Amino acid sequence: MNIQKLKIQPDENFDNFRIALLKELNLFDYNKNCLQDFEDRIDNYFKRNKKLKVEIEIDAVRLFDEIYEKKFWNIKEYKQEIPEDYPWGRSNMETQNYANPYVVDNTFRDNQEKTKKETQLLVDSILKELKKLNKKENIEIKLKGKNINIEPINPKQHFEILDGLRGIAALAIVVFHFMEIVYTPEKNFIAHGFLAVDFFFCLSGFVIAYAYHDRIAKMKFTDFFNFRLIRLHPLVIFGSVLGLLAFLFDPFGGHAQTYQTGKIALLFLSSILLIPFPVMADRYFNLFGLNAPAWSLFWEYAANILYAVFLYKLSRRSLFILTVFAAVGICFVSNRAGGSLLGGWSGETFWDGGARISYSFLAGMLLYRSNWIIKSKLGFIGLSVLLLLAFLLPFSNLNWLTEPVVVLLYFPLLIALGAGAKLSSGFRKICVFFGKISYPLYMTHYAVMWMFANYYAKYKPDANQLFFIITLGTIILLGFAYLTMIFYDIPIRKYLTERKKKA
Repeated sequence: MNIQKLKIQPDENFDNFRIALLKELNLFDYNKNCLQDFEDRIDNYFKRNKKLKVEIEIDAVRLFDEIYEKKFWNIKEYKQEIPEDYPWGRSNMETQNYANPYVVDNTFRDNQEKTKKETQLLVDSILKELKKLNKKENIEIKLKGKNINIEPINPKQHFEILDGLRGIAALAIVVFHFMEIVYTPEKNFIAHGFLAVDFFFCLSGFVIAYAYHDRIAKMKFTDFFNFRLIRLHPLVIFGSVLGLLAFLFDPFGGHAQTYQTGKIALLFLSSILLIPFPVMADRYFNLFGLNAPAWSLFWEYAANILYAVFLYKLSRRSLFILTVFAAVGICFVSNRAGGSLLGGWSGETFWDGGARISYSFLAGMLLYRSNWIIKSKLGFIGLSVLLLLAFLLPFSNLNWLTEPVVVLLYFPLLIALGAGAKLSSGFRKICVFFGKISYPLYMTHYAVMWMFANYYAKYKPDANQLFFIITLGTIILLGFAYLTMIFYDIPIRKYLTERKKKA
């Protein structure tokens, strides 16, 4: 097959590119509007020249730069003419004030960002047209430029139902923590709410593999880790601050006075840096006494680092074998703990957390890599009920069997079903809301739990009072998590992301 290499660079008007292509192929007719029958002209040309292949190399970065420069410098307020009577003998510094056609101020930066977004949208539309042209058998378009491909405009599917289920799991954790303070496991109606953490781990493995598998090899490790830091760490810090304030100013009688200032400072520092420091005896030697749920974030970071270092490189076969070994580890942990997977949060059970995330994270990865997505008619309500059933399992002598089965089989099945289920439009906003609020809720709620525990120990409220307190407390925590998301988490992440882009 003969290959004809063409040098045609599109501009902001894609019709100009079509005209240039027709001219290169000697198909342009000055007496007709060739754009109306562009497709027919191209198709007929290659029918006549079946052994010809056209290669077009396009510099996508140059395309962006040219469009951006043209659009930006057409903004009138940045044009500054040099007066005819300007005294050219002045200093170079003063001359630059006129030679530079703009003044760098907030308005300048705002217009700069706005123009970049407009340019990207225009470039994306041009790349979309190039993609259509690239589908023709005899045309191959090669894009030059860092991290540029022919399909940059197709965003990945977003699994809103899985976001909604994450929110349900976060709510279950909050209720479980309230209930475990008051009732023994046998009397706790949501005694297995702690398994929501294993659901988080499995969902995290699926989402990380889905988001990064096709691009992690092209990324620097520091870039990947920065993305994860921006996503996770602002709330790690905020949760630590809340935990410190609740510890120091607990109205129901904390034990802050028994701790030296230096020790409190170390507790806070270890909490914001996610360094396990299980020294608070009055808080059952939690790895992170100021914000107990941070133990799972410690293991989340560990899993993310291992993913970026080598897990993404594993073949599906190797990943499957590693997941099987991790499953054996889960069974071992359950057996050693007397039939329960409620571990990982304290110094004594530190490695149980490693076993829990090892299996669930790998299982989530394997689900995505193997495309084990089950199409079903189960909607958000149906899957939410199925998820809650796992948390509502009664606490019994069969925990040694039921808990590993839920973690090893049931949660991966729910994620496979959730990824394949269709979401009705009426529940989309709810799922998106639950997905966004789940992490702020998880990372901010526990400061209240220590205060509630002290309140319960001091006043011993009856069942009716407890029902009211726990219900109202859950609603208030939801509201506080929403405010945290709106006024802290989203703005901070947006600021950090923009700084990273500018850097």
